[in-house]
Amino acid sequence: MGMRVGMGYDVHRIETGRPLVLGGVRFASDWGLAGHSDADVLCHAIGDALLGAAGLGDLGTHFPPGDPQWKDASSLLLLTRIAALLADAGARIENVDAMLVAEAPKVAPHRAAMLVAISGALGISADRVSVKATTNETMGFVGRREGLAAMAVALIERPEAAR
Repeated sequence: MGMRVGMGYDVHRIETGRPLVLGGVRFASDWGLAGHSDADVLCHAIGDALLGAAGLGDLGTHFPPGDPQWKDASSLLLLTRIAALLADAGARIENVDAMLVAEAPKVAPHRAAMLVAISGALGISADRVSVKATTNETMGFVGRREGLAAMAVALIERPEAAR
C-alpha cells in the first residue's frame, strides 16, 4: 500500500433564488450558488481531491455537467459515489482537509453538521474530516461577493501499481 495525496479546487457564482448548500448542509440564505448539481463548492473540491489522489480523473469526468441525471443532485451523493469508486480501487480514505473561501456565510455555527454530513457520505469518522473557512479580505470575485471558492486536500492509502 502507498500513501497518495490529491488536491481539489472549485468555484461557483452566487445566484439569487437558489438554495445555499455547503458541506452538505443547507444554509438559511436568499442566495445560493449557480451550478448543474446543488453547486456545493466545498463537496466538489473534496471530491476532486479524492479522485485526484486515487488517479481516477476528476468530478467532470464522472459527473458531467450536461448529464440530466446530475441536475440538482446532492453533492453528498456525489461524494458517496466517489467513496465507492475509491473502495473499488482498493483505496482507503485517511483524511480530508477542506477550506471555504467566502465573505459570507459564517461556517462556524454549521461546522459540526458539515463534518457529520461529509464524513457520513465518505464512510469515514468525522475526526478524519476538517472544514475551515476564511475570507478573501474583500478582494477579487470572492471579496466582491460574486462567488465562493473552496480548496481541499485528501490523503488516501491505495495499493501500489505493479512495477
